[in-house]
Amino acid sequence: MATSRDRQVDLNEGTVLWRSQLGHSWREDGEGDAAVEVPCAHPPSRMRPLRDRASDGRANPRGIPCLYLANRKDTAIAEVRPWIGSYVSVAQFKLLRQLRIIDCARGHDRQPLFLEEPAQEKRTEAVWAHIDRAFSEPMTRGDDTADYVPTQIIAELFKREGFDGVGYKSNFGEGFNLAIFDLDAAELLNCGLYRVDKVELRSSEQDNPYFVRRPAGTG
Repeated sequence: MATSRDRQVDLNEGTVLWRSQLGHSWREDGEGDAAVEVPCAHPPSRMRPLRDRASDGRANPRGIPCLYLANRKDTAIAEVRPWIGSYVSVAQFKLLRQLRIIDCARGHDRQPLFLEEPAQEKRTEAVWAHIDRAFSEPMTRGDDTADYVPTQIIAELFKREGFDGVGYKSNFGEGFNLAIFDLDAAELLNCGLYRVDKVELRSSEQDNPYFVRRPAGTG
């Protein structure tokens, strides 16, 4: 924790951030017999973490909720991993006080490889890069909750050091994510409903392909 102070970032009161939830609610449009139900954004109760039913997350253990936000709307939408045609409720939150955030995202793209024992400064950079990638790793419903334990422990250490939250790079686009420990540190301003019209998928080959040889004479 000795080097954490060098990564402190202060977010000012009034800063606006984004949060998304998959899905939508319904509202009645029209009057009388002409009234129909149409999709609308989730109500405020769905856009804030449930204090008594929090599930495991990268920065929080089960039962102790954390407010996950993003600095960009598109990042917040991408973090819930919607597919084409999905409806996503997207809210803006405003910080109610200045927050001290630990910035883990510095040096996110570095993947140091050392062939000999590096200097202390380089070792420190490598450790922080691994911490950031651990927080940034996408979560799925099928993840083993035990996989969250290392980052949950690190987040608890940051909290004990007096930080209000953790900032880390999103693996979806150019934005950043924030895990804020105090649910009352931000208020919900508004919420709208969006439909995902396009998803851009990129891939990178991770291993050499193999080739199947046909037996001689099979054409």
